[in-house]
Amino acid sequence: MNKHEGFKAIRSLDYVILLCDDLAKMKAFYERLFEFRIEEEFPERMIFFRVGTLFLGLRKRGRAYDGPSVPPTSASIQISFRVPPADVDLAWDKLVENGLNIIEPPTNQDWPHRTLFFRDPENNIIEIFADIHPRDTLTEPSGVHQIVV
Repeated sequence: MNKHEGFKAIRSLDYVILLCDDLAKMKAFYERLFEFRIEEEFPERMIFFRVGTLFLGLRKRGRAYDGPSVPPTSASIQISFRVPPADVDLAWDKLVENGLNIIEPPTNQDWPHRTLFFRDPENNIIEIFADIHPRDTLTEPSGVHQIVV
């Protein structure tokens, strides 16, 4: 038996890092809106927030391999945060109150999720979702999030 498994040894996702053009703006957004606790900070370079068992990192774009900034009309990534069902609507209220860029209001999807989609200051898509009972899903497929091949 080989004790070195390489990629097969992966057991969890530890952290996700969002590349940022404006680190201060992104820090303020995630700290103020989500009230995430800062776990570690390297001023003007990188910030790590604790999100459950995962770390959400924000890193100033600037390394040679980072590539160019994402155009303002594009998203770089979508991140999803799970909450209890009633909290999807509470998140909606907070977004409306703060005048944030909402993509899709709270919606019971074709699959057993209630979702809310919006953008962070650098156009990354954020989903707030809750598991719901299948009887609460849409009776007719919306087609909005279906993959077409």
